[in-house]
Amino acid sequence: MLLFLRGSPKSRIIVLVLLVLGFLLFRGPLLNFLGGGETPGGTTQQSGVAPDDEMYAYLSTIMGDNEQVWSQVLPTAGFQFRPAQMVIYSQRTRTPGGIADARMGPFYLSQDETIYIDPTFFRELKEKFGATGDFAEAYVVAHEYGHHVQNILGRLDQLHSLHGKVSDTEYNHQSVRVELHADFLAGIFARFAQETFGDFLEQGDIEEAMRCAEAIGDDRLQRDYGPGHVNPDSFTHGTSAQRAKWFNQGFTSGDVKVGEALYSLPYDQL
Repeated sequence: MLLFLRGSPKSRIIVLVLLVLGFLLFRGPLLNFLGGGETPGGTTQQSGVAPDDEMYAYLSTIMGDNEQVWSQVLPTAGFQFRPAQMVIYSQRTRTPGGIADARMGPFYLSQDETIYIDPTFFRELKEKFGATGDFAEAYVVAHEYGHHVQNILGRLDQLHSLHGKVSDTEYNHQSVRVELHADFLAGIFARFAQETFGDFLEQGDIEEAMRCAEAIGDDRLQRDYGPGHVNPDSFTHGTSAQRAKWFNQGFTSGDVKVGEALYSLPYDQL
């Protein structure tokens, strides 16, 4: 999910939330809101009640893996890498755009180049959507880091510039391209993480990521957890099949340039 903040003359701020991974469908437990701290590496912060040590360490590790992979991959594609940040929070946290809470699901905020995650989301992902396995969690982080990569590539600014200038349907179509591209970039991450770290992937990990991508397609969310009928014009992230397809494209190709096809293909061929 993306959360864009855009300033204009004086204090006008347009907030666009592109909902991914079920946004308001998810309900986390109510937790006490306490202070947090920053890890020595400076890339991961805690806000609110800390998740268990194992989950915090896992998310921090995946975040570091993304940083290492993209710091190597982006320069070869002609772009200068800069790291993203992550805030791991419980129930709610402050962002530059106001208060965010767990019902939003994981999201990337381009204004502060930060990924926000409440780990209770992963329990919902497993129990409600059947996306089991720790690599499903790695996929979620890699998808959000993919939005950061898009920010570096300029794709988020391009999407945001269309706000208010095209129809809602056309804007949704462009949103789908951006989200599928983030899935594609998550696949690229998985490919290069395996090449970089050697034992990064275990048997069945890619299948876990594919199942996770399929579980949170717009068509499935609308049919099984929303109004009960599917409205393609309202899609913002793509179908289950599309999400799994583009993750797999990224993993098999390992080529950042292949993902650019998402922005030129006819919409019905995505």
